[in-house]
Amino acid sequence: MRSGKIKYTDDKGEMNGDLVRIKDFLPPPDQPVESVTVTLHGDVLAFFQREANRHNTSYQQIIRNLVRSYARSNRPVKA
Repeated sequence: MRSGKIKYTDDKGEMNGDLVRIKDFLPPPDQPVESVTVTLHGDVLAFFQREANRHNTSYQQIIRNLVRSYARSNRPVKA
């Protein structure tokens, strides 16, 4: 009978499948990130949590991207 332990004696560190480059999601070093506290209605938070589960990410990341996109699209026009 086998025990519940897994032995990795056959693992030689090989990579299976193709490597895929992922999008860099960290902010550039010259753009510091600030921490804030936001109060949301329960249904709004539930929406972002559901979307995060669907897309395998965190709801905080979705909200952060949404706020950043809004801020970038509403910047004042340079004269």
